[in-house]
Amino acid sequence: MFDFTISSKDHLSKIITEKGITSWSELVNYVKNIPYGRNSNRTDASLVITENKGTCSSKHALLKRIADLNEMHDIELIIGIYKMNVTNTPKIGNVLLHSDLKYIPEAHCYLRYNDETIDATSNSSDFESIKNDVMIEKNIQPDQVGDYKVKYHKDFIKEWIISEKLNFSFSEIWKIREQCIHNLSDN
Repeated sequence: MFDFTISSKDHLSKIITEKGITSWSELVNYVKNIPYGRNSNRTDASLVITENKGTCSSKHALLKRIADLNEMHDIELIIGIYKMNVTNTPKIGNVLLHSDLKYIPEAHCYLRYNDETIDATSNSSDFESIKNDVMIEKNIQPDQVGDYKVKYHKDFIKEWIISEKLNFSFSEIWKIREQCIHNLSDN
């Protein structure tokens, strides 16, 4: 992995460096070890550090903000919709099996630098496990991990239900998806 020194004097970089984290690689490793969980505000990247938890969205938004603040603008924040199933995301448990679904489209955020994909969601996160199940990718900005990402994801699922001719309402699919995410948070 490439590396750079966190040298910006902004508030967010200061929160990071006050923890003794002075390089990109140290920050990525630190973020991977932060527990998975939703923050009280999806778009406040500092909460990943101060609340000591984060999702794929908030963790990667934090990393993208730090990269941008330190003039590393070639690092892209990506939202990918992938076919979440028990094989590529085992911690969801048997939720899909009980619903007789093979997968649910899940929005996942990660970073890309040149041809390298960086998934700092957790220590066990491995983009390779979902790479072949990615249905679509889109570059976004850190402030789009909140309402924009949720709407994008919901719109995608609504279209998927129609195109797959599923006998589920959107609210039923979203409830199943929320149970999968709850299982991930518990693990």
